[in-house]
Amino acid sequence: MSSPTRPPHLGIQLYVDLDRHLHPHRSAKIEAHLRVDVTATGAAAELPAVELAVIIAVDVAETHRPALQRALPAALRALPDDISFTVLGGGPEPAPCYPLGGAEWAVADQQHRRRAAFAAGAVPLHRDGPRPAGYAAWAARARALLAARPLSVRHLLLITDGSSAEGETRLDEELDVCAGQFTCDVLAVGTDWPPDPLLTLAERLHGTAEFVADGLSSAITGAVRRLRRVHTPQLPIEVTVRPAVRQVALNEKAPRPHRLGGLPQPGRPHLWCFPTYQWEPGSRDYLLTLVADADADPLETDLQFAMVSVGDVHVPVTARWHRPERPPQGAQGGGVPSMKTTTLMRSALRKGLVAFGESRRDDAERLLGEAARLAVRLGGQDWVLDEILTVAVVVDASAGRVRLRPAVDADTLAPMILRAGSRPGGTLTDIADPRPGPRCGHCDTPAGSEARYCIHCGEKLL
Repeated sequence: MSSPTRPPHLGIQLYVDLDRHLHPHRSAKIEAHLRVDVTATGAAAELPAVELAVIIAVDVAETHRPALQRALPAALRALPDDISFTVLGGGPEPAPCYPLGGAEWAVADQQHRRRAAFAAGAVPLHRDGPRPAGYAAWAARARALLAARPLSVRHLLLITDGSSAEGETRLDEELDVCAGQFTCDVLAVGTDWPPDPLLTLAERLHGTAEFVADGLSSAITGAVRRLRRVHTPQLPIEVTVRPAVRQVALNEKAPRPHRLGGLPQPGRPHLWCFPTYQWEPGSRDYLLTLVADADADPLETDLQFAMVSVGDVHVPVTARWHRPERPPQGAQGGGVPSMKTTTLMRSALRKGLVAFGESRRDDAERLLGEAARLAVRLGGQDWVLDEILTVAVVVDASAGRVRLRPAVDADTLAPMILRAGSRPGGTLTDIADPRPGPRCGHCDTPAGSEARYCIHCGEKLL
C-alpha cells in the first residue's frame, strides 16, 4: 500500500510483558503482551489530503435512495481540498458515479465537490433484475482503481445494506490478493445484512465494520477524518526467533481486534514480518504467541526466544525454563491473561447472540452468561453488559447467570453481532501489571538494568 519506512518525526516505544518462568516442554507455548506507543512529535496534526485516495462505494438497494440523497451529497461537499476520490454505485457489477466522462479519479476542489454532490443524486443502485456480484467484486474493483493511484493512504469505504451478500463465493480468495494494497472500512445500513462477511472484509483489510442507524453523512465524513490522522500508512512488526521456536503468531487486541498474517522472509528462515496499517498517535496492544522446543535448553538460565522490532526499535523476548518443583519469584505477565480473557469475552458474546438468533436458547444463555462473568472479572466492560441486557435479564453477572427474553427483533441482532466482533477496544495496558525494572528514586522514570544515571533528571541511580 505504501513504503513501510518510518518518518523521522514518528516516535515509537515498545514494551514486552510475559511470564518469564516457563515449564519446559517439547511444544511449550510462550505468550507475550506487546504494547506499542506512537507519538508524532513535530508532525502536522493531519496528513495532507493530497496523500489520500478514497473510494466511496455504495452497495445498497433502490429502496435506500432517499436516505442516500440526504447523506451522500453532504459528505461529498465536506471532502477536504486535494483528496483523490471516486464514487461507485452498483447494479450487477460496481458502476461509476463520479467523476464523469470516463475518468477514474477526481481531485477535490470546489467545482468537483459541487458536481459530485449533484451526480450522487443519481448514483446507480440495485434494482429488480440480476443480483449484484458479491463483496469480492467490490474489493476487486477497488484494487484495480487504487493500483493506478500510488498515494500514501489508499482506502475503500463500503456502504452496504447486504445486497451483495447472497451467493458470495470468492471473498476470501480476493482478500488474499488485496492484502497490503489498501485498507477498508464498512458502514452497514438498513436491516438485512449478515455480519460475518462484513467483519471478514473489514478485519482482513485492517479496518472497522460499523452499523449506522442514522447519521450516515457524519459517518462518512468521520471515516475520512480518521484517515487524515494516519502518520504511517504501513509499519511492519518483525519477529526474529531462535531456531528452537517452531511457530509464531501475532494478534492485534486493541484498537482493532484481529489476527495478523505473518510473511516469512526469503533467505531468513527465522524472521517473520507482520504488516500493520493506519498508524496514528496512540497505543496498540498485541498478543505474541511462540511455540518452542525446550529439549536442548538449560534450566534456570535466561534465554532470548525472539527479538521484536518496530521501525528501528528492538526489544527482546526473554524467559527461562523453570524447574517445576521450585516456585518462581517475581513472575510477570499480568497483561497476557487479561488480553486472553478479553478475547474469550468477545467470542462468548458474539457466539451467544448468534445462538439466540438461531433459537438455540440453552447455548445462548450459557454463552451470554459466560460473557457477563468475564466482563465483571475484567472490569470496565459495561458495554458488554449493556448488549446482553438487550436480549436477556442478567440474574447474577459474576456467576454468569442470565435469563433470555422471549424474543428480540431480528433487525437488532445483526448490529449487536457486528459490534461484538468489530467494536474498537480501548488499550488493555491499564489492567496489565506494571512494567518490571528499576526506576529513578527522584522522578520515577524507568531505567535500564545497567543504567547509572537517570536519563530524565540526571540523578545518580542507587
